[in-house]
Amino acid sequence: MKALLTSFISGVVFALGLGISGMTRPIKVIGFLDFFGNWDPSLALVMIGAICVYFVAYRYSRRMSAPMLAADFAVPPNRDPDTRLILGAAIFGAGWGLGGFCPGPAITSLASGATPVVVFVVAMAFGVYLHALTTHLGSLKTIAPAAVRPVTIDS
Repeated sequence: MKALLTSFISGVVFALGLGISGMTRPIKVIGFLDFFGNWDPSLALVMIGAICVYFVAYRYSRRMSAPMLAADFAVPPNRDPDTRLILGAAIFGAGWGLGGFCPGPAITSLASGATPVVVFVVAMAFGVYLHALTTHLGSLKTIAPAAVRPVTIDS
């Protein structure tokens, strides 16, 4: 129950931060991405602030023997970027630039009930489903038939 309550409160704080920073407003995000036009650098300050908080929290967590609300730390192994990561990042970036949303702010913005937000979230959910489907299909192994013996007819 404690972990669930902590997760809920963290989500509320995260959603409030997205709203206060302006990341739930596509025009703000698109202004940030418009380097050669009317560039709005304010989201860079939000990102720098988030990186600073993460940096301190990560360093602190490395000194802990165990997390407070879980059995183990879930730290991914350090791996080199692969094609799937690069392609996924490119699709994410294109969606962010075209739609003005990334997943967190889009879900937070659902509270507005605005049609473009709903369309974006539905399209995003379909993309997640499509990815899961194609990943599952790609992981299925073709089952080769058992050794087939040629049939010979004895006369």
